[in-house]
Amino acid sequence: MGTTSKQVMDIKTSKGLSQTSNEELRAWTDKGWEQAMREGNYDRSREHLNFEVQKGGIVTPIDKKRPLTKRMAENLASRGIKDPNEGLAEPRFRTVVNFIFGGSTDRMRELAFGNQVVDFESKGGNEHVRRMPEIEEWARDIYRFVADKYGEENIISFIVHCDEKNPHVHCALLPIDQNGKFAFKQIFHGQNRLEFKNYMLALHDELAKVNEKWGLTRGVSVVESGAKHRSTEEYRRWLANACVTLEAQLENNRKLLKSLNEELAIAQKKQKSFTTMIDNLKTEKDRLEDELRPLREMQANSESISAEIARKIQSLEYQKAQVEAKLADKEKKLDETNRLLEALREDKADIEQQARELEVKANQSELSWAHNMSYHLNGAMLDTMSQEFTSRYHHLPEETKSLFDDTLICQLAEQGNHVVMVALNLVCGYVDDATTIAQTHGGGGGPSTGWGRRPEDDDREWARRCLAMARKMCAPSVKRKKRM
Repeated sequence: MGTTSKQVMDIKTSKGLSQTSNEELRAWTDKGWEQAMREGNYDRSREHLNFEVQKGGIVTPIDKKRPLTKRMAENLASRGIKDPNEGLAEPRFRTVVNFIFGGSTDRMRELAFGNQVVDFESKGGNEHVRRMPEIEEWARDIYRFVADKYGEENIISFIVHCDEKNPHVHCALLPIDQNGKFAFKQIFHGQNRLEFKNYMLALHDELAKVNEKWGLTRGVSVVESGAKHRSTEEYRRWLANACVTLEAQLENNRKLLKSLNEELAIAQKKQKSFTTMIDNLKTEKDRLEDELRPLREMQANSESISAEIARKIQSLEYQKAQVEAKLADKEKKLDETNRLLEALREDKADIEQQARELEVKANQSELSWAHNMSYHLNGAMLDTMSQEFTSRYHHLPEETKSLFDDTLICQLAEQGNHVVMVALNLVCGYVDDATTIAQTHGGGGGPSTGWGRRPEDDDREWARRCLAMARKMCAPSVKRKKRM
């Protein structure tokens, strides 16, 4: 077991579960599986190794008949909790926290498959592979960590995938506090980004204590390094989401602001109405008190009072009790309205901030478009030049070939374009994936110790350094002899 294996924990929030259910459950048709294997790194011959951990830490096959959306609805219904996004035209509240737990590829494969021979490249032929008990025990430990910290009743799903290149966990959690209220910001985020950063750093430290016995040490967290721990499939999905046009984002932002302003106006009318009703009820209560006071004094100073006065006191007491009940109800509703107004104002402030950021993007859109076109053009030029050179390189005399020794274009011609793929993964922060690509194509291993982005690096310099490191990583561990 290596001493440099790192743990992985990534957290994303969402406003529901509908977009993730089929993929996490692998609830695909045959045609869906064909598409998934064609576009991603799924291996259907290892699907039988996937499992989930259910309440009490029980390991079971994945229940594909219960979509995550249904699980969430049943969980909330059983606890009498309403989904705050229910009935909204556009969901606004963060109701789900999506965890991804894992670690360095070699160590996670060791936990899942032991020393069995597994073909990770051909996406098939692994029907004989069996799941090791270590991956189940590790998953149970992580499950207990989440359950103890956030409440087992808030875990919607805890699914372990062993059919991708790096075994990992997907955990869907409801951010519900001890009072049965959705409270993502209070539980995870805090009042500002500094509090969120400190919380996440501490969470990585806590998880490292659990992972210590499994040979996974604390890595550099996302909030510290900015790295993104995404599988290839997740990266493709991220790219797809990033392709939403700026106009669509702006339009959606305008709709959200309009909806929020309408809700704010309604809430403000309610606030004013409840305030007026409370003032009127207090006035009515004072009037009844003034009317009751002399009658009570008469009752206290006389051994007997007339039946008419007794009925009058009883009637006034009854009226007062009704007024007090209405007053308590309106004060409760005013308190709820005030909290709603506060939440709506916070949401409006967030969306207005997003609007300002979108304005900046809109002002730069033409430049961004040109830059994007330049990126695609440069990529096309690189591919074309590489293909043209490769097709002619092997026909050159050895003396001419030697002129290209230790050049990138020669490396591409002899080893293929995986050098560029390694560089791309390094640029995006996927060091484990970059290392895997380099090693599987005969390279010497991972990046040098202490390597990473420097504070003074701009995007171009960072890309240049990643390309240089990719060339080193893809170079054979035993150098070939120079041509004579």
